[in-house]
Amino acid sequence: MQIWARKFLPVPWLLCGPRRYASSSFKAVDLQLEMTQKPHKKPDPSKPLLFGKTFTDHMLMVEWNREKGWGQPRIQPFQTLTLHPASSALHYSLQLFEGMKAFKGRDQQVRLFRPWLNMDRMLRSALRLCLPSFDKVELLECIRRLVEVDKDWVPSGAGTSLYVRPVFIGNQPSLGVGNPTQALLYVILCPVGSYFPGDALSPVSLLADPTFIRAWVGGVGDCKLGGNYGPTVFVQQEAEKRGCEQVLWLYGPDHQLTEVGTMNIFIFWTYEDGVLELVTPPLDGVILPGVVRQSLLDLAHSWGEFRVTEQKITMKEFMRALEDGRVREVFGSGTACQVCPVHRILYEGKHLHIPTMENGPELILRFQKELKAIQCGTKAHEWMLLV
Repeated sequence: MQIWARKFLPVPWLLCGPRRYASSSFKAVDLQLEMTQKPHKKPDPSKPLLFGKTFTDHMLMVEWNREKGWGQPRIQPFQTLTLHPASSALHYSLQLFEGMKAFKGRDQQVRLFRPWLNMDRMLRSALRLCLPSFDKVELLECIRRLVEVDKDWVPSGAGTSLYVRPVFIGNQPSLGVGNPTQALLYVILCPVGSYFPGDALSPVSLLADPTFIRAWVGGVGDCKLGGNYGPTVFVQQEAEKRGCEQVLWLYGPDHQLTEVGTMNIFIFWTYEDGVLELVTPPLDGVILPGVVRQSLLDLAHSWGEFRVTEQKITMKEFMRALEDGRVREVFGSGTACQVCPVHRILYEGKHLHIPTMENGPELILRFQKELKAIQCGTKAHEWMLLV
């Protein structure tokens, strides 16, 4: 436990330290375990795994109320939740979630990818919703134990993993808007397949329409809240109507590039000063601090081969770079796909061709290879937590 505590990596957007709120948290040492008597049938390894459709045998549950504080954490058989019809999560989006992955290496060991960053972000989201605080180290140990219990569910095929979904909701039976008096934290697991069929990278096209805004300064775009995602489905459908696969979210009168669908965005180009550069928008409250985003920045910094910056990018600036032939690759990053190339953007009625695939895409493939080596354990790395 103390070893893990030292591994929490400092991030600029973290509002509270690892132990600041520890006194009001549950303890992993108190974890109860109830094994299922009716195991689910595991997926057929010869068939593709669909995201979020198959769930493992067990789940983690921890309850909280204002009078008693946190209850005893327990791993129990996977089951349906029972919620009061007036639960605040159902009426006021008092709900947040996380998403991370566990990977099975060639040595058959299971490892979690940078889960400390997910715990940082989850606590930050909880505090923003006035949900109760928790000790990140204790929650991570509970999650590790859950994955350990269901480790036989971790697939070993190329590009596969076990998706870990922590959820935190207010569930007090009241229609009043205010601080929650009752809450539920639970974690479920599901085996998932490769985002791209085979090992091929499939580029996506983007609709960039400033009419639609994902998040704004002073809002909650930097937190992983359920309320940030539901309203984007309509815009996604609009993108599909216009022949695009994803949405490029713009912000402000100067049409700043912010995110791609549910991913962070990166541009690899030669900047106006003639220097080769990897750039992504800064964490200014509008951008979600993605774990893969931070990992790509860290890798690029460690290589030291080109400039790595976090700064605002406008569509005017981007289009000028396209016209000058300075853009090499554009891609999104996220837990589901890791790195996703972009080859076309529809903006103000014009189809902008992005030469990502014509350029290899060398950087994208390098990132993919490096991440795969780390996640599958072929390259020992401090980012991985052994289960």
